[in-house]
Amino acid sequence: MIGIGAGDPEQITVQAIRAINRAEVVFVTEKGSEADELADRRRRMLERYVEPGRHPRVVSLPDPPRDRAADDYHEAVERWRDGRAALWGEAIADALRPGAAGAFLVWGDPCLYDGTIDVLERIRRRPDMALELEVIPGITSAQALAARHRIAWNRIGGAVQITTGRRLAAGMPAGAEDVLVLLDGRCAFAQLAEEDLEIYWGAYVGTEDEILVSGPLSRVTERILRLREQARARKGWIMDAYLLRRAPSRAPARR
Repeated sequence: MIGIGAGDPEQITVQAIRAINRAEVVFVTEKGSEADELADRRRRMLERYVEPGRHPRVVSLPDPPRDRAADDYHEAVERWRDGRAALWGEAIADALRPGAAGAFLVWGDPCLYDGTIDVLERIRRRPDMALELEVIPGITSAQALAARHRIAWNRIGGAVQITTGRRLAAGMPAGAEDVLVLLDGRCAFAQLAEEDLEIYWGAYVGTEDEILVSGPLSRVTERILRLREQARARKGWIMDAYLLRRAPSRAPARR
């Protein structure tokens, strides 16, 4: 599994490039929608970084449908991952000869809100599969977001909480001052517009379609919602992330 960054092809690591060039087969997930632009970007990275004389086979993987409206979110994700494991396991068995190396190019980093590790572990546990799994880290969208806004995640001596839009919908985490939010398809930040928060938001970070907005949440919420809707309508999909930051505490410093 190779993390390939958040979109900028120059943010892929030397370790990732070397791993790509060890692979005889590269597996690329096809979602059957406008989001297949992401699959095209993976192919362009291969064209850019595969060394002359090497010709890895590219195998397209089907992506089973996912029930995003299910009452039991956890169970729905488990079923979806089981479906992926069944389809992908068959493709791996067909495409890889014994001893060969295959590669999955994972957007961002495989270890941050990505289920590919779990799916491949399910495949690896099958008695008819003998796989070794190596994970190559990549630049995450959260890292790229902070770099583009020229900020650090944390402040002096502070902590950072990483969460999802689904959890943020219940409110800002208690005691949290800096919160990174991923997977917020329903714009949970809009519910917090009256709180004393700043937001650093970005969509398609690292690509030619990048959009960045920052400022007091109360002032920029409507702008972000408008830009987000326009971008989704134009491209058919959107990938965004943001940092919410409380105003500095006014409590007196300890002596």
